[in-house]
Amino acid sequence: MTRQDQALDFRRRHLPGAATILVLPNAWDAMSARVIEEAGAPAIATTSSGVSWSLGRPDGEGLTRDEMIAAVRRIAGAVAVPVSADIEGGYGSGTPEDVAETVAAVIAAGAVGVNLEDAARGGEEGLLETSRQVDRIAAARAAATARGELFVNARVDTYLRSVGPANKRLEETVGRARAYVAAGADGIFVPGVVDAPTVRLLAGAIEAPLNVMAGPGAPSIAELRELGVARVSVGPSIALAALGAIRRAATEILSHGTYDEMRGAVDFSEADGLFPRGEGV
Repeated sequence: MTRQDQALDFRRRHLPGAATILVLPNAWDAMSARVIEEAGAPAIATTSSGVSWSLGRPDGEGLTRDEMIAAVRRIAGAVAVPVSADIEGGYGSGTPEDVAETVAAVIAAGAVGVNLEDAARGGEEGLLETSRQVDRIAAARAAATARGELFVNARVDTYLRSVGPANKRLEETVGRARAYVAAGADGIFVPGVVDAPTVRLLAGAIEAPLNVMAGPGAPSIAELRELGVARVSVGPSIALAALGAIRRAATEILSHGTYDEMRGAVDFSEADGLFPRGEGV
């Protein structure tokens, strides 16, 4: 499947009437991406936090654009399914020009979608002004249009960052979402909210596919679909689960000299077989 075919397939999976809700387990490197693909994922999203941790950096644009793009390239090159890249706030100083440069690099790396968040960076607090984020989304859309099909998922961090009075948060989220869609966003991502009444209201008020971030304690995939959600991702949850498994196994062997936490692991030959045999360097 060509990148263009992947991009069109990825977009179709968001449309009303799609056969199933789009579930995107999040990967942070080629190995996690291949395991997720083998588990049956129709597409994969990256997790910026997982990528950052794997490279020894904190989340929140702890990586440079080049470092994140290199990770996206490795992930997209390792799998045959569409990949959507978490580009955080767009890198650089966050100007529309920086966002456009990042989008161009993401497309060249083989990804077919991006998440672009509206949280402030660089010492600023809260969220970017709506008009400023609108300009950044428009720049992302223009850069994508010039280079190929790309699904722009605009992230609204009102709930994740508890922005403003709680009784005004839904109104603020919907207002931002509508402005972002008008600027060229294809979908809206609202992490930090999974309670059924709010999710249903968001899905009904936003005229674009709604993405939420699920995890332990969230409604099931079937329940989220019934609420009107089009896309579900899990952010850093799988990476955190992997870290938990590593810590348990290491603690057991170091503290008790036993190996029970390693049971249920993927077979070595199966893991090695996830990647084609090529010429070494």
